[in-house]
Amino acid sequence: MSILIDFGRDTEFSFERGLRGYVAAVARAVGVGLESCTLDSGTPAAAYIALDWRLTRFPGRDLALVWDETHGWAAAVEDRDGATVLSYLGGSVLPEPRAVVRFLAAIRAGDPEAGTLEAPALRSPGNHEDLLAALVR
Repeated sequence: MSILIDFGRDTEFSFERGLRGYVAAVARAVGVGLESCTLDSGTPAAAYIALDWRLTRFPGRDLALVWDETHGWAAAVEDRDGATVLSYLGGSVLPEPRAVVRFLAAIRAGDPEAGTLEAPALRSPGNHEDLLAALVR
């Protein structure tokens, strides 16, 4: 086995571990545990945090936070067909958990200035070495 293949495996293992830690920190910050989260460290990497809240304007639909490595965090509501994004946080693909908490609070308060409706292109999917560097800083 070549060292290049081994290095790639180590990078992906470290990336998945770092991403899991980051998502866990965001989950804790919004008041839920890792059991409310799903994670896909493939390409594109993605995460999902189920929340125990509903918005008054969507009474029959659960609120969730969704993340992917291209668009960053978004608030979404769920129904039988999946999740519908309400707003994207924007700014950084890996913002501090406190920024996600503020974004979520603004969404829950019905702030029309919370985030953006357009999906921001924050980075191209793949090249997890770049994200790994951001996750370990």
